[in-house]
Amino acid sequence: MKIRIIIADDQSLIRDGLKTVLDLEDDLEVIGTAANGIEAFEAVKRLEPDILLLDIRMPEMDGVECVRNVKSVCSRTKVIMLTTFNDDEYIISAIAAGACGYLLKDIEVENLIEAIHDAVEDKLVMPPKVVSKLAEGLSKVVSKKSEHITAEQFDFSDREKEIVKMMAQGFNNRQISTVLYISEGTVRNYISSIYSKIGISDRTQAVLYLKEYFM
Repeated sequence: MKIRIIIADDQSLIRDGLKTVLDLEDDLEVIGTAANGIEAFEAVKRLEPDILLLDIRMPEMDGVECVRNVKSVCSRTKVIMLTTFNDDEYIISAIAAGACGYLLKDIEVENLIEAIHDAVEDKLVMPPKVVSKLAEGLSKVVSKKSEHITAEQFDFSDREKEIVKMMAQGFNNRQISTVLYISEGTVRNYISSIYSKIGISDRTQAVLYLKEYFM
């Protein structure tokens, strides 16, 4: 089954170029394009794609607001930001709104294709230089929250530590369940406990936060 994609960018050259290269892949299909945030949102509601490639600076409705609206009506659609802006505030805002990845437009085609496949498998997709910028932004937030916190102070059980490390490496619940020989329900219970201990309830934000201590 093909991965169905919508491309949203206000530059027609970018839209057309991406459509051309992605449609060359046997398992990818661009089912629509959009020139602004409202068009992107309406296209997602109508077509329910697997992936939305979205620029963060869009007319009519900006990328962050578009992500938030898309996730409210079609949670299964994975949103990957594809932009020229490597700004920590943009990155944090996009991830907090529900984006599963943040890529820069200088990315190689093969890396973009790999990122699309990773996103479908519930993995967080960001190149190292974006992760670095995000870490800078998060470090400011974390330092305001607590200047002296350490991994030990989370008081994780041994099993929670195993799960935390796997989450930080990009494992989804099913993969954690398989590796640890426990049910997905048990994995969810452990993750709920982990969220409670770190004070974060969003998985993407939690993973990024935990990477500070376990990667």
